[in-house]
Amino acid sequence: MIYTVTLNPSLDYIVSVADFQLGRTNRTTSEYILPGGKGINVSIVLKNLGLESTVLGFAAGFTGQEIIRRIEEMGLQNQMIPLQQGISRINFKLRSIDGTEINGQGPDISEQELDQLMQQLAGLQGGDVLFLSGSVPGSLPTDIYAGIMQQLNGRGVQIVVDTAGDQLMKVVLCHPVLIKPNHHELGALYDVELHTREEAVPYARALREAGARNVLVSMAGEGAVLAAEDGRIYGAPAPQGELVNSVGAGDSMVAGFMAGLMETGDCREAFKLGLAAGSASAFSENLATGEEIREVLKRVSVYEM
Repeated sequence: MIYTVTLNPSLDYIVSVADFQLGRTNRTTSEYILPGGKGINVSIVLKNLGLESTVLGFAAGFTGQEIIRRIEEMGLQNQMIPLQQGISRINFKLRSIDGTEINGQGPDISEQELDQLMQQLAGLQGGDVLFLSGSVPGSLPTDIYAGIMQQLNGRGVQIVVDTAGDQLMKVVLCHPVLIKPNHHELGALYDVELHTREEAVPYARALREAGARNVLVSMAGEGAVLAAEDGRIYGAPAPQGELVNSVGAGDSMVAGFMAGLMETGDCREAFKLGLAAGSASAFSENLATGEEIREVLKRVSVYEM
């Protein structure tokens, strides 16, 4: 079974405005609402690639009910825990102003409610795949991902972590099957600026040597780098296409990589599908469909560095 955890899901209200002006009433030229959160995005892309997964996490208030309604309407399996207090956040995304976003804080999660999630995770078994993705709410321990991994240590669960900062360094020591920092996040860990694939290689390799089995570095228009479990380093330029929407591209890359790894067991093939999925979502209004991903896959070129 595949499980995704989204600790702080959202309703994403995504709008475009033709000529945004501060201090004035602005009217949208397009708008839509989607369930948001990195783990939920992963589940959607996995489903588009033909893989079922179960959504775990927390949902609160009327917005939480709407998140659940929408993910179930999409055909995702829901096991989110309803919170007694607060409301799940609404994230406002103004796409026409260089990806401007205003993200809410989300509800507080009690110790008892966190225990419910930990009990769900305690049921995972060998061969299961678990995605831990996104920010950690302020009411939870900052090292929650590392704590989850320690609880599951020795169970044979393959754990993917998509986070940044101090959390990333803590989870690396727990040997996740995959981590996916972008080049800004990777550079921040080592206090450097990374602009090219070649510059990213030693730092991706350092994270793999520190404990992560595969380190996938997304680099926007520069493409991506993979420090693979077998010791090889792969690079790939970004496939050609028009950037339409960067929201969810990283989550799509994570989903694509693991879908490829589960299907083929080959890191190089997984890397190709991951880059195709991330790029296809960037070229699409919403998260990429399976057909869109397969079309971009034809344009992905991977080489050993």
